[in-house]
Amino acid sequence: MEGDCLGCIKYLMFVFNFLIFLGGSFLLSVGVWVVVDPTGFREIVAANPLLFTGVYIILAMGGMLFLLGFLGCCGAIRENKCLLLFFFMLILIIFLAELAAAILAFIFREHLTREYFTKELKRYYQGYNNTDVFTSTWNAIMNTFDCCGVNSPEDFEESIFRFINPGEVVPEACCRRNNHLGEVGFSNREECLSGSMLYRNNKGCYSTVVDYFEMYIYVAGALAIVVLTIELFAMVFAMCLFRGIQ
Repeated sequence: MEGDCLGCIKYLMFVFNFLIFLGGSFLLSVGVWVVVDPTGFREIVAANPLLFTGVYIILAMGGMLFLLGFLGCCGAIRENKCLLLFFFMLILIIFLAELAAAILAFIFREHLTREYFTKELKRYYQGYNNTDVFTSTWNAIMNTFDCCGVNSPEDFEESIFRFINPGEVVPEACCRRNNHLGEVGFSNREECLSGSMLYRNNKGCYSTVVDYFEMYIYVAGALAIVVLTIELFAMVFAMCLFRGIQ
């Protein structure tokens, strides 16, 4: 009876570690996609240092889970106590690190608010200085999503952009574009820069980007809960199997 129970735990642990292996593969794929994506998502992430750092955390965690899933499967099938103990200690460290990351994300959530982005835009956005990372990143966001400012074009009032370019109400990146016969051009650049609502994008980038990625945010949150649950069960099975091996 004890042998049957041990065999059951052994194969259950293999299944859980295989799921961890798949989860790590998924996180690695997402991280690599964000880093090499040619459509501009990399520039969007770079708009905030916390998000940019988060991409590399996803890559690191994905690689670690990929390795741990592989080690856990090998330790369970071969009933190797050293591999099982090594697996348990590493996955415990990862589990605690993920909990710490979730707590830090909650603590620093104010850095992802409209007010924070608006303040940063007014303080650092220059308009046409493409050598400035902040400015070029915001230009990429506004061009990609056809939006203007954080909340609306009014965000550029009393900003460093207006100080540098006193004759312009909004930057060129806010101007609407027409795609005619494969060539992209401005509808009316001069009218747009002077503030005409007809020739500029009037929707703010914050709501546009949030709406675009809303589904992915919920999927990522659900996936994180699933991964944490799987890791918890994997640690329990690893310790049970470790104690049951003679």
